Amino acid sequence: MKKQKIFIACDTTSLKKIKKIIKETQNSKLIFGYKFGLQFLNSKNGRKFVSSLKNKITFGDYKLADIPNTCASAIKAVRDLKLNYITIHISSGLKALKAAKKVSGKTKLIGVTILTSLDNKSLKEIGFEKEVKKLVLHQAKLASKAKLDAIVCSPQEIKIVKKVFKKEIITPGIRLSGDSKDDQIRVMTPRQAFQNGATALVIGRSLTDNIKKNMQRLSKELN
Repeated sequence: MKKQKIFIACDTTSLKKIKKIIKETQNSKLIFGYKFGLQFLNSKNGRKFVSSLKNKITFGDYKLADIPNTCASAIKAVRDLKLNYITIHISSGLKALKAAKKVSGKTKLIGVTILTSLDNKSLKEIGFEKEVKKLVLHQAKLASKAKLDAIVCSPQEIKIVKKVFKKEIITPGIRLSGDSKDDQIRVMTPRQAFQNGATALVIGRSLTDNIKKNMQRLSKELN
């Protein structure tokens, strides 16, 4: 059986909690990576901890969104962390995506589409005329044009993204069966997302609220 990749969203500033997450997610049947967001990366000890991690798949979820020079400079500024992945909003524009990709080196650059907390109503409030799926498809084409290494989209858009983007598709908005959506809107279960064609999942509270118990639930759902 092909090993399935799961990124654990380490959404906390507690080193103790993150060390526990890493310790309790060592499972030979799954490949685990660790996604660190702004909450942890901007914390007092976060940067130092990430730079010290060895033999772990690391995902710096910076969600860069700025002018080309600033995006490229930000990636250069975190080279010492030796991250495996780093995110940039596709809405930053083609020039910014290309500038970031040019300096990303061995770090895989992930294009972020529309956040899983947004729906068609939310997009209209922001000022977008296109519905979610059409906008994500448009962004996936841009990510392909910029030669990004991966894309982040909700599990509901995987099939349309696969038509135009042929590399890694990473999906957040994952909830174990029966779990609350919390502040996510466009969600699916792990099994559904992999069946739709995701190459990796991002799972946060559905796992981290009770690691040992939820690891068992995840294994059952994927078997």
